[in-house]
Parts: sequence; structure tokens; C-alpha cells
Amino acid sequence: MAVEDKYISYRIYLVAFAIFLMAIAIAVKLTNIQWVEGDYYRKLAKERTVKNFVIPANKGNIYSADGSLLATSIPNYEIRFDAVAPKAEAFEKNVKSLSDSLASVLGKPSNFFENELRKARANKNRYYLVARKLSYTQYSKIKGFPLFNLGAYKGGIIIEQETVREHPIGKIAERTVGYERTTESGSFDGKGIEWAFRKYLNGKDGKILKQKIAKGQWKPIRDINEVEPQDGYDVISTIDVYVQDIAHHALLKQLELYEADHGCVVVMETKTGHVKAISNLGRANDGTYYETTNYAVAESHEPGSTYKLAGLMALLEDKKADTSTVYDSKGGEITYFGKKVRDSHKGGYGKISLARGFELSSNTVLVQAVYNAYKNESSKFVSHLNNFGLNKTLGLSIKGEGVPYIPQPSDKNWSNISLPWMAFGYGVHITPLQTLAFYNAVANDGEMVKPQFVSEIKEWNKTIKKYEKEVLNPRICSPETISKLQAVLANVVKKGTGSKLYSKDFSMAGKTGTAQVNYGKSGRSGMYYASSFVGYFPADKPMYSCIVVVHRPNTANNDFYGAGVAGPVFKRIAQKIFTDAPSTNEIKNLDRKIQKQERNYDSYFVKSEKKLQLIPNLKGMSGMDAVALLENLGVKVRAIGVGKVKKQSLAAGQNIVKNTTILLELS
Repeated sequence: MAVEDKYISYRIYLVAFAIFLMAIAIAVKLTNIQWVEGDYYRKLAKERTVKNFVIPANKGNIYSADGSLLATSIPNYEIRFDAVAPKAEAFEKNVKSLSDSLASVLGKPSNFFENELRKARANKNRYYLVARKLSYTQYSKIKGFPLFNLGAYKGGIIIEQETVREHPIGKIAERTVGYERTTESGSFDGKGIEWAFRKYLNGKDGKILKQKIAKGQWKPIRDINEVEPQDGYDVISTIDVYVQDIAHHALLKQLELYEADHGCVVVMETKTGHVKAISNLGRANDGTYYETTNYAVAESHEPGSTYKLAGLMALLEDKKADTSTVYDSKGGEITYFGKKVRDSHKGGYGKISLARGFELSSNTVLVQAVYNAYKNESSKFVSHLNNFGLNKTLGLSIKGEGVPYIPQPSDKNWSNISLPWMAFGYGVHITPLQTLAFYNAVANDGEMVKPQFVSEIKEWNKTIKKYEKEVLNPRICSPETISKLQAVLANVVKKGTGSKLYSKDFSMAGKTGTAQVNYGKSGRSGMYYASSFVGYFPADKPMYSCIVVVHRPNTANNDFYGAGVAGPVFKRIAQKIFTDAPSTNEIKNLDRKIQKQERNYDSYFVKSEKKLQLIPNLKGMSGMDAVALLENLGVKVRAIGVGKVKKQSLAAGQNIVKNTTILLELS
């Protein structure tokens, strides 16, 4: 018995010793964690329970010159359902009424939603998609539906929000307004105004420290490291929505009529270079047209006859010829080094002046004039083209500008036909916008200005940065040359190739162009025609310049020339703008009362200088101004959307009742 007791004592000592060793090990480990590895574990614990969250900055809006929204950020909502979260009693009680409510908003039958919700619960689906791309109004309604109104843990509703960029005016000028996106590699890329002015639009994200608490929730920790987000500035573009709409639909109509591949149109303010409208439309496989590539900015190609203005300008500047100098059109065909130059008019034009040759777009006359004058000093002619700025990009704010090309006599690919071919727009490359800037300089009495797409950067009503007119060349040529060029450009419309466009009601000046593109090639990518018209209006006091280019028009009826294809677009734009513009700046009889205005004044104001007593007509007023006006009247305001007032819940003329609430719908 003593032996057994002694054996038990040894076992107790052994266990006690083991426990003692474990205690020492624990003490050593705790000491190590506390003092040796303490910083590491404290940091790890903090990272898992406390971390920085990004507070995204609100992106600025892009506005047109007249205050219309071109691009804005709006929240999109996605609603999902955790079918496991609700208790069985709550689910069965509410599933039918929830399905009925969803059907009223989402447009599918009630039984569809009930079946889907029951299936999700049976499958224990914790992330069933109910709807995506919901507006704030739709989201607010659905959040209040039966079952969902119990919240995330009892009702199973899961709400996910993302901010998307929308273009309120639709696809019009979409390529120029542009976008910013994240590529598959994770880098950023974009186009148009959105990308070019992103440093102003995007603002700066903020950050806030949050601590993890129960049920996976995060509680903000206010400390000195918190950074408030800085919202982006608004960008005011030069685009005029009214002019843009005219240009877009005029181009679209002609592209559809001629079943063309693609085309572009640009309308620019002559004095400032402000681009008031730009449309780039390409044809889809189904025959419809949409904004694809920014052809006006990016597409550099042989322009054809619109380039003849450069040759005429050089001849007049050097006094190598005058507008009255006579040339023989040689029966409409002339040969240089085995290559034929032909006029579009079979048989030519006989002997005509240089000015008349330009008005009729005679290739033989212009080529003879340039070649005879510069055949022994081609570098002098090319220097003129370079000095006119035709060999340089415009340095636009938006990226993707096509690079112009003019062959130089020192180039290895310079040949005997380089000079005569340049005279009628071949062997050179230029974009439509670069061509427009050149013609605009003639309209602007020789001053070449840079085309601009943005006029200013604003923070609410405060101007952050203003973009003034940028002069690329103060005098592209002499005033004498400018005067002669303006006369022949006006005559192109009056009695030249553009005579079908002539109107006695308003004047236009410009040049037609018909170029063979990809000549020498076959198939779909082979030779085709590009029809163009570039000019300005009114001819005597230019306000706007405009270029229209249509690529690959249907040639079935043999009508593919610039005057017939591109010209009508130019005329439609000019006519619409001209006829809708005021005909005079003079306002007579300033003291005469305007009865309509007096009636409106009397309806809004009482003569005893009391405040407004009636609800005013707010339609068309900016949202901020409308809210300020109503609040000054003691009216409570709820505004939905951004922009100008489209609808008001209380009609104009109603008596104002104290603490009345009016709902404004902004467009």
C-alpha cells in the first residue's frame, strides 16, 4: 500500500512539474508578446480593427455655354436579398405584399418575384439580385417595401451604391464630352473634355479612420488625421446645345441620305475660336449612326480641293500671280511627269482667270499656277505652307489630335509630282479641325486663333480659371491678300461650285472639296470619296466658321461632290443659326412699357412694397435661384435633380400659405 501511495505521489509531482513548466512557458510567451513582439501584434490588431476609409470626392459637372448639363455624376443603386436573414414568420407574412410592391416598380408580374424570392430562400441564397441600375427614387421606394423595411438583419435587404457618369443630353457630342475609365490593367484612360480636364473635375478624395464594432459595422474615429474630401470643380464648355442640336441632326440626315460611312461637322465662333458644336458620327453594322471616333480632331487625310486656298494664298503673297491672271485649262486635262491632272468638268473651262479657276475648283488652273510659279523654288512654296501653320498640330486641350503632313523638299520621298499634287490637296494630310482653323483665319481678317472646347473652370459661381482667346498667328498673311481671298470665297457660293447653296436672304463664303481617299487600293479599305465644304457666315461680317466632311457617300447616282453632299449640311446650319439670330443690335424706344412684363410684375409684387404674395413661375430658372427666391418668401422647398426647374408642384399665381412646401423637379 505504501508503495502504491509513493507511486501516486511521483505521478502528482510529475504532473505538477509539467504544469510548472507550462506556466513558465506561458509566462515567457506573454513576456515575449508584451515586450519583444508587442509592437508587431499591436499594429496587427489595429490593422484588423481600425483602418482608413476613403471618402470619395464629388466629381464636378460639365456644362454647355448656355448652362445645360453635358455630364454629371448620379448614384446608381443595386438591391440584393439575403434570403436567410428574415425569420420564417416575417418572410411568410410579407413575401406576397413585397412581390406586389416590386411588380409595381420593376414591371414584372408579382408571381415572378414571389417564386424567385421563395426559390432564393429554399436555396439559402444570401445574395439574390433583385434589381440593378435603380435611380434614387426607385431605391427609396423599394427600401420602404414590406419585409425590406425591417432592415438588413431582419428584412434581408442588401443595398449597394455606385456613382456613374451620365450625359443628360444623350449621345449628342458624346465623343467630345468624353469619359474617364479604368482599363483592364488597372491604369486610367479617357477621351475628350472629361479626360483633358480631370485634374479639375475629379477633386481630391478624403479619408477617415474607422473602428470595427459588432456585426461587422465600422464606427468613425474622429482624429487629427481625418481629411475632408475636396469636391471637383465644374467645367464650362464652349458647346452651345442649340447649335449642337442643329449640327448633329443636319449631319445625321445627310449621312442617312447618302448611306455614308462616317462624317463630322464643327461650328466655331470666328473671333474667339470657341467650338460651339462638334458632331462625329460613324455607321454601325445595322445602319444606324452614333458617336464613335472624334473624326474632326483625329482623322488626318488628304483634303482635296479645300486645300487650294493655301496655294492661292501663297501665290498672292509672293505676287507670283493675281486673281485676274489668266490660265488655259487645257481641255480639262494636263500631264505632269506621266501623271494626269483632270478637272471634274469634262472639257475644262477654256481660258479663265485664277479667281474664276478657284471658284470653279479647276484642278488644271490651280496646279498650273502653283507649278509655274514655284517649280524652281519648291522650298519657298512649302515654307509658306509651314508658315501658315499647316504642318503643325493645333495643340488642342483634348488628346488624340491627328498629325498633319506636308512633304518637304529635303525628304527622301519628295518627287517631281509632289509640288503639283500639293496644289490641289493631294500628298498632304490634315484634320478637319486644322482645315477649319485655317479658313477661320481668313474669315477673321488674318488672325488665326486656337480652337477651344472649354471657356472656364468654376466652383459654383466663383471662377477658378478662365481660358482667354489664344492667338496662334496674329497675321497669317497681308490684309491685301485676305481681302482678295474673302472675295473669291464669297464668289464660290454666289457663282462657283457652291452656287446651289446661295441664298439671297443670308450670305455665306467657303470652298467645296471632293477628295479620292486611299486611291490605288481595292476592297472595302480601298479608294472612296470624301466630300467636304468649309467656310463661314455671314460672308461680310463672319460670326461662325464651319466645316463638314462626309466619307464614303453612296456614289450610285454619281452625286458625291462636296457641293451636293457636304454643302447642304453647311447651309442648313448657317440658315438655322442666321434666321433665329436677332437681325439688329439696336433697341428703340427704351422708355416704352412692355405690357406683358408689367402684368407679370404686378402679379408677383404688390405696390405697397410688400414681399411677393403669389407663387411665381419658376420654370426655366436655375435650381439655386429658385430655392433662394422661394425661401425668401417663407416657402419650404424640396428639389429633385439638378439644373433648371422643369416642373413645380404648386402652380404659378397661387396664394402663398405660410409653411407651404413646394416640390421642384429639376432637369
